[in-house]
Amino acid sequence: MVEEKSFCKYNMVMDLSILTGYKVLEEAESKLNGKLTVVKDIVWGTHIKGGGLTQSGGVATKVLGSAVDHAKRKGLAPKSSLILGLGGGSLARLIRDSWPKTKITGVDMDEVIVGLGIRHLGLKETGANVVIKDASRFVSDQIKAKEKYDLIGVDMYVQDSVPQKFRKAKFIKNIKKLLKKGGLVFFNRLYYGEKRKEAHDFEKLLKKEFEKVDTVYPEANIIFLCERPL
Repeated sequence: MVEEKSFCKYNMVMDLSILTGYKVLEEAESKLNGKLTVVKDIVWGTHIKGGGLTQSGGVATKVLGSAVDHAKRKGLAPKSSLILGLGGGSLARLIRDSWPKTKITGVDMDEVIVGLGIRHLGLKETGANVVIKDASRFVSDQIKAKEKYDLIGVDMYVQDSVPQKFRKAKFIKNIKKLLKKGGLVFFNRLYYGEKRKEAHDFEKLLKKEFEKVDTVYPEANIIFLCERPL
């Protein structure tokens, strides 16, 4: 399900290079993420690019897939899943393919990228309940409602940066409150150049809150996987 929203107007662009196998499907302007471009190529298929990075689909699916694979190896069978930073829905598709019966809630402030995901990446077909809302407000509301989830994925980038409020210990503590015992939460972070120090600083905060923190290193990213014991 998708909350009723008036997604932005968009420009359809038909730009195909036979030599490169690269096709621009759509361009859109987001107040949060700047210019977003949906492209299709022979290597990565259909994906959304913005801020010099792949935001959804393509290599982003590969990166997030490493976290889902880790959860499956752990034997996790989530009845409820939460995605903070839904984007175009790459993680929603991975979760739906891995656990067909799980209830998925996806949260994102950027209705533009969500709209692109609906039109080009099959987001609607995942059956996810999409909420257009600031993640910190959503988390606070869920804590008050005493909602909890078996699996939580956090991918809170605006272009190539994580907003400061999502790097703090308070946010981590609140995420833990939403995680069921025996559940798993993972945080996706960029891991190159100056991003490495930022990632390791965040890891220190995670280890103060969670007893077990695993890491995987897909592409130029690091993913922190945190468990809440039974």
